[in-house]
Formats: sequence, C-alpha cells, structure tokens
Amino acid sequence: MSDRLSQVSGHISNTHARGLLSGEVAIITGAGQGIGRSAAILFAKEGAKVVISDIDEKRLETVVKEIQAFGGEVLAVAGDVGADDFPKKIVDATVQKFNKINHIVNNAGFTYDKMLHTTPDDAFDIIQRIHVRAPFRLIRQAAPYFRVKGDKRENRSIINVSSTSGLHGNVGQVNYAAAKAAVLGLTKTIAKEWGPFGVRANTIAFGLIHTRLTASKEAGVTIEIEGKKVALGVPGAPRPTGQSTQQNPEAYPLIPLRRGGSTDEAASAMLFLASSLASYVTGHTLEVTGGAGI
Repeated sequence: MSDRLSQVSGHISNTHARGLLSGEVAIITGAGQGIGRSAAILFAKEGAKVVISDIDEKRLETVVKEIQAFGGEVLAVAGDVGADDFPKKIVDATVQKFNKINHIVNNAGFTYDKMLHTTPDDAFDIIQRIHVRAPFRLIRQAAPYFRVKGDKRENRSIINVSSTSGLHGNVGQVNYAAAKAAVLGLTKTIAKEWGPFGVRANTIAFGLIHTRLTASKEAGVTIEIEGKKVALGVPGAPRPTGQSTQQNPEAYPLIPLRRGGSTDEAASAMLFLASSLASYVTGHTLEVTGGAGI
C-alpha cells in the first residue's frame, strides 16, 4: 500500500512540477476581467494554452499581454457568447491554432436584477440566453473534440459556472437564479452522456467573490445590454479594502470565514476541477462560498 501511495504522490508532484495543465488547451469565456481573467492567467501559468474570450476586446488585449509577459500561450477571440455564430467561431479558431480542446470554462455572464413582479420578458430571456443557452451551444459545438473513443485519451473537462443564487434562490434575481439552477442540470447531463468518453463535467457555485457584479451598486458600474444601460452591483455592499477582502469581519456575519473571496481564489477552485487532481470528480457542484449556506 505504501508503495502505491508513493507512486500516486510522485505522479502528482511531477505533474505539478511541469504544470497541472501542461500541454492542455482551455477555452475560458468572460476572461477580460474578474474571475475569468484570473482563471486565464492561472491556467496559463500551469502550462495550459488558453483561448480567452470577452465581449470587451480592449480588456481582452490587456489579458493577452499579461499572459505573454510570463511566456504563456494565449489566443484571444473577442465576441458575444450569446451570438449565433460564436460557438463555431471560437471552436474553429481554437482547433486551427492548437489542434485540440481539453477544457471549456463557461464563465461569461452578468446580472440584470429586478424583483420578480417587475421583471420584463427581455430581462428574463437575456439572462437565460447568456447563462444557459450559450454554454450549451458552445459545448455542443465542441462535442467532436470531447467524444473521443479509445484508451489514450487526455484529461478533458467541462466547467460551468453557477452561483449560490442557483442553489438557494435570491431576492431580486429571479432570472439569474433560474439560469444558474439550470446550469446544474446541464452539467449533470453532460457528465452522464460524456462520462463513457472520459470527459468530466462539473459545476462551480460561487458565493461572494469580489467582482464588479458584487461590488457596491452605488459605485455606478453599468453595462450596455441591447442598447440599454443596466446597473451592476449590490445596493449597500461593503467594499473590500485589500486584494481580496473587506477587513471588517462584522461586515459578513453569514460567512463563516467572515470575508468575501478574491477572483484568484475563485480561479484556484476552477483549476482544481480542470486538473488531474479531480480525475474522479464529475457531475459535482463545488461550492466556493467561504462556508456560507452550510
């Protein structure tokens, strides 16, 4: 038994020494900022060739330069994940550049918060389109590169981003909660259908991670959705004073760790699910919440 444990331990050490994702190819959407940016940089540092996408081309260019600065391999494909031609565009570009796809991280998204009784159809539909339909269509487009038969198959995984709103619901987020709940069913179906091909599919449900979506709404951050300006953030949310957290633990009484998470911490959880460290983990929803909701 001790010899076997030594072999396993040695394998993990050697893998990490050359990068947990060495030689693998990962598509990461919504990578221009926030969690997606952190994931793209971390994956690249762990040896992955990353294909990053964002609707904001300028932000995407900045991330490309950051990755290239430490010698990482990166390809940027700007665009709207909800556009009909987006899946083919990014899959074709990825395969043309790197010849394969190992991982898809469906991270792109935003919030369009309203109380249920005031939520119009368009506010509900756009959130479903970006958070459910877009990931489904990208995964379907990439199917030929995941449904691979044979014994010599590389590490491959799908990671879909959900939220505690999808697990428990949330006031003012009927559209977002419904979409993030749907992601769980999508992921588990992929796990069952593609498991025989060695593909793992997992969901990651984030709690409070400090991004523009969880920052104070009073900061005035907006995005434009189909010609309309939509305010982002949470009314009255405390602002972090450091890289990752608001230092006053009393600001987060419902989180056992008494703080919110950083985008780097969120990315680390994604790395675990993509890496061979999670080689027997599939169909799972990993809650990254600082203990909130337990």
